[in-house]
Amino acid sequence: MDLGLDGKRVLVTGAGRGIGLAIVRAFLAEGATVVGASRRATDETTALVDADDRFSFFGVDLSDPAGPAAMVDAFPGQIDVLVNNVGSAPVRPGGFASIDDETWAQTIGLNLLAAVRACRSALPRLAEQGSILNIVSENAILADPQVLDYSAAKAALLSVTKSLSKELGPRGFRVNSISPGPVETALWLGDSGVAATVSKAQNIDPAAVRAGAESQMATGRFTRPEEVADLAVMLSSPRLGNLTGADVVIDGGMRPTM
Repeated sequence: MDLGLDGKRVLVTGAGRGIGLAIVRAFLAEGATVVGASRRATDETTALVDADDRFSFFGVDLSDPAGPAAMVDAFPGQIDVLVNNVGSAPVRPGGFASIDDETWAQTIGLNLLAAVRACRSALPRLAEQGSILNIVSENAILADPQVLDYSAAKAALLSVTKSLSKELGPRGFRVNSISPGPVETALWLGDSGVAATVSKAQNIDPAAVRAGAESQMATGRFTRPEEVADLAVMLSSPRLGNLTGADVVIDGGMRPTM
């Protein structure tokens, strides 16, 4: 199926690894020109710059209030698709009382306000029938005390997505979101990821933490980054021109409600 993304100009945040890098590769495979932004380049983004002249990298700290505007200002030309993927989900083994005001501000700054600021900066540059896609989280609905502040920030981003879709729809812009459950990335499975942090706090094997998460999914496995990326290109395709304000959940059947 031709998704109509050939030649489209795409901006992806949090592009250095994991879901963001998979999304970059998926858009490139569809013929798009992509700018990937993250705090620093990785071996993967450096190799991609060398391998594909349709990809460029922009280093930026998106937790800095000035970062999103600087990123958009550096983007060449109009933006057809903005993918707000940047985020971080540190585990809070000390519970609610351990999350001080500074930590709350950091979490909200990266997981909510980075996307808000990117959208605000990108709007004047958004091409006709442009699309905004926010990577939210299953935790926006399935709130988890181990990532309490992250869950709250993602719930807010889900609300922003819906409200923005209503405001921008009459102008021809679409705004959607994806809510992944646990994904096979460093955020969950890396040396300082969710599994490792929980295993240290509870004195159990990281493999047991992973198995516990997988047991909550009907499929019995984590989502692959490429599966989220495939959804991202589909939702950004002009073939789905009347799809807006939607949140697509990919969680292996974890959510128990309809």
